[in-house]
Amino acid sequence: MTIQRIKGMKKLYLLLLAFSLFIYACKKESNIQNAVSTFLGFQKPANFPQPVYKLENNKFTEAGFLLGRALFYEPRLSRDNTISCGSCHIQSSGFTQHGHDVSHGIDDRLGSRNSPPIMNLAWNKTFMWDGGIFDLDLQPISPITNPVEMDEKIENVLLKLKQMPKYVTMFNRAFGTDEITNARMMKALSQFMVLCVSANSKYDQVMRKEQGQVFTPDEQAGYTIFKERCGSCHREPLFTDGTFRNNGLAIGPNNDQGRSMATLHPEDEYKFKVPSLRNLGYTSPYMHDGRFLTLNGVLTHYAQEVQATPNLDPLMQQNGRLGIALIADDKLKLLTFLKTLDDKDFVTRKDLAEQ
Repeated sequence: MTIQRIKGMKKLYLLLLAFSLFIYACKKESNIQNAVSTFLGFQKPANFPQPVYKLENNKFTEAGFLLGRALFYEPRLSRDNTISCGSCHIQSSGFTQHGHDVSHGIDDRLGSRNSPPIMNLAWNKTFMWDGGIFDLDLQPISPITNPVEMDEKIENVLLKLKQMPKYVTMFNRAFGTDEITNARMMKALSQFMVLCVSANSKYDQVMRKEQGQVFTPDEQAGYTIFKERCGSCHREPLFTDGTFRNNGLAIGPNNDQGRSMATLHPEDEYKFKVPSLRNLGYTSPYMHDGRFLTLNGVLTHYAQEVQATPNLDPLMQQNGRLGIALIADDKLKLLTFLKTLDDKDFVTRKDLAEQ
């Protein structure tokens, strides 16, 4: 093979390489443009009430959402760069920490409570099991600075982010400036968390009268039992009324006094936030301290194990008995209905997953 022919082949190879890179860049730019054109921001489900989160104070953009998602899965928010928000809020587990009764944080330190789900937070007026935080834009500060969760200082987090070109660029895209501040970090995290909306379960499809979606006879029977005996606290369509109640649990080993730890009011002792019943098929174990491994265990508690504590919720002591009257068949039908609240789309959505 002559030298001239070799040179010619090299030129052809370089031209083909340059052309391939050009095509790749064009496709990548096209994908970005398509992502921008399909980003819808916050969309209220048709069967949901108006959100309580002040959307007007946080302009939702694709760049803000992508920054929030990156921060949610960023382990540098923790002291030793090992724990992210996503470590304790795992998407496939309904954004809870599956398999742990209480949260496991930095250095495998144990918390005192089960990780609550990141779900439908735009409709929450308070956060945490005791409701000690009233603003979603402030909520991440608690786990970041908690010594048994992420054990870091906000100023250290900001310093680490400022040293990463990735975040300098992402903050610029989201807020129009390279300046990385705590307020902007919190706003971005809120954009991600607010868009973690779960509203496409079979229940939702039935309520929206989508074509072909109806309850089976057992699901309908369970729904009727639910409305009669559970719906007062687990109010549709969010399946929580956002209140704090003592549901008669025996005092746990760490003597968690619940809401009173936030309010300092004795009447709030052992009251915890009513959790949503959505996605229970993915979020075991249950209760504030994860004491029940199964939903059958939860129903057994309400039917047979409610304790007569001084401030037991009035709904747990009616008609001369403690708890809720549930026979075995009632439990089976209730469990059948509760499965209709599982939202497979929510736990598999690629836009909410770590990238």
